[in-house]
Formats: sequence, structure tokens, C-alpha cells
Amino acid sequence: MLYAAPETLIIAGDIWCPVNCAPDAQQPGIFVELAQRIFAEHGIKVDYRVTNWARAIHDTRQGRINAVIGAGVRDAPDFIFTKAAPGISRICFYTKPAKSWRYEGLGSLDRVTVGAINGYSYGAELNTYFEHYRSDQTRVQMASGDNALAVNIDKLGKDRVDTVIENSWVMQAYLAAHGKTDALQQVGCRKVDVPIYLAFSPALKTSQVYAEIFQQGLERYKASGELDAIYSRYAVSSPKNRGDNHAPQQ
Repeated sequence: MLYAAPETLIIAGDIWCPVNCAPDAQQPGIFVELAQRIFAEHGIKVDYRVTNWARAIHDTRQGRINAVIGAGVRDAPDFIFTKAAPGISRICFYTKPAKSWRYEGLGSLDRVTVGAINGYSYGAELNTYFEHYRSDQTRVQMASGDNALAVNIDKLGKDRVDTVIENSWVMQAYLAAHGKTDALQQVGCRKVDVPIYLAFSPALKTSQVYAEIFQQGLERYKASGELDAIYSRYAVSSPKNRGDNHAPQQ
């Protein structure tokens, strides 16, 4: 007797934990887990692949991949997006708990040395600032490589930089994983949050159906509290919880 192979949805992105983590990790990432669970309810298997960001966008646009993980609307405006975003990219500054400095716009950076990561985008305004001062070690210090965040946190601990800039989910998950939840304090964030999505290929006729399935799943998980439970398991806060009350924008 012949059996039909299960329907498979291919999703991909470069590792951006906790959004999407290593495929063999005990926790594959918030977006990966959501996709696996929601589509499994419809008998659809999720094949999660790791590739570099440019390749993930290109292959999804060409229809070789069903969806790219963690895209904002500006990353791929021609893709198919769900009504709700399962996450946000929130860029924040961190210091040691005893420090009184707070980020209040570019002018407040005049008084500090910032630890940032080479090649990362922090939005047009901050990118311009970091590029302008990248040769001035008293203003900006760029870390590179797979351990760049750890390097910046170590510099902060040794007072080689005054503050570190990082995605809030990435920082929360890193500190929790290393038992350092209270080691740093968040001292202000970029005012505009960027919603991030599981963004579906514009080249595939099935994309609209998949997007609707994912949207319906997100709505169910939000209503049941399961969405917040998933965020909690990854040691991150729900996207709606923000102290300065700036709503996510795109």
C-alpha cells in the first residue's frame, strides 16, 4: 500500500536566538516552535533550515523556501505577512545596575562609550551615529564574531564601555541562559519597535493559505495564554510589555 508523504512547509533564516535558535537545540526558537505546533495541528510538517539572511530572503522570494523567519515588512515588502506579528525587534541600551545614565536620544550618547556589534543594523539614525564615530574608541567600540554579545557584556563589566546596545529579546535570553538575569539594567530603547514575522513567499500559491493558518493559530494561542507561556519559556517579555508605552510600528 502506498502512503502519501506528509505536506511539508520549509522555513529558514540565520540564527537569531530566541527568535530562531540552532536546529538541534532543546528549544529551537519562538518562531520555529510556533510554526511547528500550529502547522502540526493541520497535519503539516515544518522543515526548519539555517542559512544566511540574504540567501533566506532570496530563496523565499523565488519560492524555494515557503517562509523566512523574523523578517520585517521593510526587509521584504513583496512577501505575504500575517495580520499579527508574533514578535518585535526592540533595540535597547543596557548598563550595570548602579549606573544612572539613560538613553534619551542621540544627544545622550555624548556622555558614554557604546558597545555595539559590527555589521548589525540598529536603525538609520543609530547606524549613522555609529558609522560616524566608529574610529573613535571613546564613543563607539564594535565587537565582531559569533561571541560579539559576550565580548560586549565583558567590556561592560570591566568598565571598558559604559553601555551596550542590543535587541531586547536577544539580551533577555542571553542573560537568562547564563544565570545573569539581574546583572544588567535596561536604560532606554529606540522609540520605534519593528514588528517581525514569519513572512511567506510571494511566488507560491499556497502562501496565502499558510499565512491564514498561522494567523489563526496565533490568535488561538494569544487567547488561551499559550503565546505568553512560550515567551516565558524563552525568558523574554511579551511584545506588548513596554515601559515607555510606544506601540509597535512598521
